[in-house]
Amino acid sequence: MDDRNRVIPQEELALQQDYADRVRQLYRARLPRQPLACVVTFGCQQNEADSELIRGMLADMGFGMTDDEERADLLIFNTCAIREHAEMRVFGNVGQTSHYKKANPDVMICVCGCMPQQPRVAETIKKSYPYVDIVFGTHALYKFPQLLYRRLTEKKRIFDISGDERGVILEGVRSVRKEGPSAWLSIMYGCNNFCTYCIVPYVRGRERSRSPEAVLEELRSLAARGYRDITLLGQNVNSYGLDQQGYPDFAELLERCNAVEGDFRIRFMTSHPKDASEKLFDTMAKCGKVCHSIHLPVQCGSDRVLKAMNRRYDTKRYLELVDYARKVMPDLTITSDIIVGFPGETEAEFEETLALLERVRFDSLFTFIYSRRPGTLAAEMPDPVTREEKQRRFDRLLEVQNRISREINAGYVGKTETVLIDGLSDDPNYDLTARTAGFKLVHLRGDRGLIGQYARAEIDRSSTWALFGKVK
Repeated sequence: MDDRNRVIPQEELALQQDYADRVRQLYRARLPRQPLACVVTFGCQQNEADSELIRGMLADMGFGMTDDEERADLLIFNTCAIREHAEMRVFGNVGQTSHYKKANPDVMICVCGCMPQQPRVAETIKKSYPYVDIVFGTHALYKFPQLLYRRLTEKKRIFDISGDERGVILEGVRSVRKEGPSAWLSIMYGCNNFCTYCIVPYVRGRERSRSPEAVLEELRSLAARGYRDITLLGQNVNSYGLDQQGYPDFAELLERCNAVEGDFRIRFMTSHPKDASEKLFDTMAKCGKVCHSIHLPVQCGSDRVLKAMNRRYDTKRYLELVDYARKVMPDLTITSDIIVGFPGETEAEFEETLALLERVRFDSLFTFIYSRRPGTLAAEMPDPVTREEKQRRFDRLLEVQNRISREINAGYVGKTETVLIDGLSDDPNYDLTARTAGFKLVHLRGDRGLIGQYARAEIDRSSTWALFGKVK
C-alpha cells in the first residue's frame, strides 16, 4: 500500500487555501469586524486534535475564536459517535442553536466529525434540524473552507459525508492549539480491528500511518515551541507502520521520538492489547522521555465475552503483558477501559471482570455501560439483561475501582514527585494543577508563575481522583 496515494495532494490543499481566502473576503464584505467562530468538541483526544486543525482552517479564513456560542458568527460541533449518550448530548446542543438562528439568521451552524459520517445521522440532521447549514464527516475535514464558501454563495445547505473506507492523511494544515504546556500529535488515523461493539472503523476508516518523517518534523516543531507534555495519538498506536512497507513499528518510532532534542515528555494512546509487546515495554523502559504510563483497554475479564467482542486476546495474555510491563517498569501506572453489560454477559462473567480489577489494580478506569451502535455486529446480538441490572453491576464496578484508586493514591503521600504544572486549580485551597509522569492529577500550593514548568511536589494528601501537596 502506497502512502502517497492517501496523503491529500498539495494541489488540493492549495485549492482549499484559495477557498479560505474567498471566505475571508466574503466576511469582510458582510461584517464591519472580524468574524468569530466557536468550536465545540465532543469525544476522544483524536477529536480534540481534529478541532485544532479546524481552528487552523478558521484562522486562515480570517476568524477569531470565542468560547461564547451566542457571540459566534460560525458555530461548529465536532462530534463523537462512540456511545448513544454522546450522540444525544450533541443533538441536545445542536437543538439549542435554533434560538441563535432565530435571533441572527446569518449565523452559520456546522455539524462535523464521526456522527454525520453515519448516513442515518446525516439524514436525521437533514430532516429534523433544518437550521443546520453544513454537515460533513471525518473524511471531508480538509474540505471545510470549500464547504463554507459553497454555503455562503449557493444559499443552500451543504452535506458531505463522502470518502471511502480507506480514508486519507491530511498533512500541511496548521493546528491552532489551546494554551498550555501539553499537545496532541496524531501519528495515524483509523482502525482495522472491528470490535463488535465499536463504530469507529466505520466512521474513521482503515488504519493509515503518517510517515515517520512527518511525525518527527511535527514533534520537533512542538518541542521548539515549548510544549512539555506531548501525546502521540492513534486509535491503536501499537499497529503504527503495519500498513506501510518500510515504516518503523511503533516501538521504533518511539525511539526516534525519544531522540528528538528538547525538554519534554512523551505519552501515547491508545494501545490495543493484541498488538502490545514486550518490545514496546522494553523501549518504554529505556527511553528517558517516554512516560512510564500506559492506557491498555481490557474491556472485560471474561474470555468468552472478549471473544464475542472480537478483541483477539484473552485474560491470560493480558495479564502476561501487565506483569512484564511492571517487571521492566516498576513505577508504571496503568489505566484501562471496561464495558459493563455487553450483550449476553452473565453475572459470573461480570464477577470475572471484578476479579481482574483486583488482580491488576489499575490506577484508574474509564467505565461504560454497553451502548448499542447500529451497524455493528453486537447490535444484532441477544441482550436479555435489563438496564437496571447493568446499572447495578456498573455501580459495583465503580465501588471496587474507587477503592483501589484510593489505596494506590494513598501510597504517594509523603513522597516527592516531579510534576509538570499545567494550569490553575479550581480547588479554593490550592493554586495550581499538575501532572506526574504517571499522569496523576496533583493540586498544589505554589506560585502561579510556575505554569508550564516542571517542579518538585511534596504530596501530603490524596483522594480517589487526585493528589494534593505543595511545590518544594
